[in-house]
Amino acid sequence: MADRFRFANELRGYIDVGDEGRITDFGYCGGGVIGATTIGHGVSAITIPAIKLPDRQADPVATDWAVTFTQTVGGRTGAPMPRPVKHAPFIQYRAPIVWTTLQLTIRADSSHEGTMIGASGFPRHWLFDDTGSLVAKSSVAEYKQWMSDSFGRRTPWGDEDSPALMTHVESALERSLQDHIMRGDHKPDIRRVRQGRVLVEQGASSNEMYLLLNGVLVVEVDDAKIAELGPGAVFGERAVLEGSTRTATLRAVTDCKVAAIAVDRMDLDKLAELAGSHRREGAHG
Repeated sequence: MADRFRFANELRGYIDVGDEGRITDFGYCGGGVIGATTIGHGVSAITIPAIKLPDRQADPVATDWAVTFTQTVGGRTGAPMPRPVKHAPFIQYRAPIVWTTLQLTIRADSSHEGTMIGASGFPRHWLFDDTGSLVAKSSVAEYKQWMSDSFGRRTPWGDEDSPALMTHVESALERSLQDHIMRGDHKPDIRRVRQGRVLVEQGASSNEMYLLLNGVLVVEVDDAKIAELGPGAVFGERAVLEGSTRTATLRAVTDCKVAAIAVDRMDLDKLAELAGSHRREGAHG
């Protein structure tokens, strides 16, 4: 009602468990909610209701001990967005479609887990658990591809879904450092790293640290994959703080966008705290 978000996919399910500990009944509860689009400001603003597509709830996959629910929710803004596209009919007037596909498994012992298995390429999507805590987010936001492809059969209401590449959310410390990197006195150097290319090489020297803006980087130590980094991750401080070389190689899993800044422009106490959480190669050893 307050137009605070575009849309939400609220996936909820229930199970009934009998005296023998087996699941006897189950079903969906929950669904999609979609907001509106406000154009302009003040008295000249106009609010256009969004167009919600039918929720897609797959038949639950059930055993005596667990049930898995899968739900797709989405829609598009009611405001027209005329644009050329690369597929027939080559001109689209209606807005592209946004969606997420969530999956929830509930077990007879009351344990449960949820994940996002599909999503539109734009905007970035956020995954919350049943307590309302943010636990993951989509790693890649591809506006141009979304504008060009997300209509007709190239959506879950046609023939296709798009896999969602999810990563853990950044820490509160990283969010504080993000603000300093992007809004501080020194403008960062924005770089693009193509899929498969290396951002930093293990053993190299550098006085830079980085903020990952879009995409996924894999952390490799001695050619072994030990972690993945997603948007919001701040990294690269240890090589300078500890007077040593890079402790890991960072390779692009997808096309990436990175902000680089010299370490000497950062708060050293915060960087030392950050470095304490980045000793991944110790766990690997």
